[in-house]
Amino acid sequence: MNSSQINTRCCIVGGGPAGLFAGFLLARSGVDVVVLEKHADFLRDFRGDTIHPSTLQVLHELGLLNRFLTLPHGEAHKLDAQIGDESVVVADFGRMKALCQFIAFMPQWDLLNFLVVHASRYPTFHLHMETPAIDLLKRADSIVGVKALSNDQPVEICADLVIAADGRHSTIRQSAGLQARELGAPMDVLWFKISRQESDPQDPAGRVDNGRILIMINRGDHWQCGYVIAKGAFETTRSADIAAFQAQVGELAPFLGSRISEIDSFDKVSLLAVAVDRLPLWHRPGLLAIGDAAHAMSPVGGVGINLAIQDAVATANLLWKPLLNRQVTDDVLHRVQQRRAWPARLTQMFQVAIQKRIIERVLGNRSQPNGRPLLVRLLKTFPSLTGLTARLVGVGLRPEHVTSPDRYKLDHTR
Repeated sequence: MNSSQINTRCCIVGGGPAGLFAGFLLARSGVDVVVLEKHADFLRDFRGDTIHPSTLQVLHELGLLNRFLTLPHGEAHKLDAQIGDESVVVADFGRMKALCQFIAFMPQWDLLNFLVVHASRYPTFHLHMETPAIDLLKRADSIVGVKALSNDQPVEICADLVIAADGRHSTIRQSAGLQARELGAPMDVLWFKISRQESDPQDPAGRVDNGRILIMINRGDHWQCGYVIAKGAFETTRSADIAAFQAQVGELAPFLGSRISEIDSFDKVSLLAVAVDRLPLWHRPGLLAIGDAAHAMSPVGGVGINLAIQDAVATANLLWKPLLNRQVTDDVLHRVQQRRAWPARLTQMFQVAIQKRIIERVLGNRSQPNGRPLLVRLLKTFPSLTGLTARLVGVGLRPEHVTSPDRYKLDHTR
């Protein structure tokens, strides 16, 4: 069967935050970009819904922030935790220096649709939905494009550069032979929804007690809940009566009352199998991996989307000119890894430490000396530290700013 062919400067595989931000920024700089998304839309539940202050800053630098904040969203100005009978503020965004001193909560599909609307105004941006990438086009030792399916027909996208932004289960990094180093995770997360009432708490919170952990995110009319379980324990949990699961969740969040019965089947519970890994090498000739395809993050801190978007900004900053000049060398690609690898690595080190020193001990019914984790004792004793934790979560290490040019000078306020 003959394949149709598309020629472009850059083919981005994956229409998530990393892929669409990179596509938007490169197209804005005049680079012809094709973005491939395998699904027909972005409507998938239980994806990262946190829009961090660093991302809001990027939207501001693009002239999109005010328009973006007109979309329905929630704002968290602090993150709380309930550990047994004790409450603690984990992060206070009002204590940090940033244009937006809050995390915005918005369904990820709204963010992605917003980006598509504005990116599509550039003649160099081309989004192909329902077009899964199935393999790479290779010539000698170089990657020269992507093999994909469009309407179940083969299509070849020939490109000077392929960017793998297709997540932790990346087809592209596997096709490229890039092997990730597993760092391990002691837990998985069960995601589900419970309706919310106005009398409920406002801010997102973590609840820890009796060897169990529950994360609750305010999504306006409902709570998005994450119940943390030991790695691989989902089958055991699911084999028990649903009433047992309801009781465990209800004990952690008693204010839910009878609403706990809304989880009346495990069909309403989604499993997030947690993985933390990273690539020793992010690139091959003609190919670059970013976001979760380069470094899958733990859900600790909810910073995965933040790291992915920062990768995209750095990628556009460093590659727009080489792409326009058709001078994308291995050395140029390595500059992206050099800039973004250590923030990802240090963030993962922090996440793995939290997993081992707090989460693993809680799930194993073990407590820290004095019954409180060291981090909690420090935050209670020195409240000013909540500004530091807010910066780590909200801004991260080495925040990126847009330096790639706007070749079209479009007015996105209209």
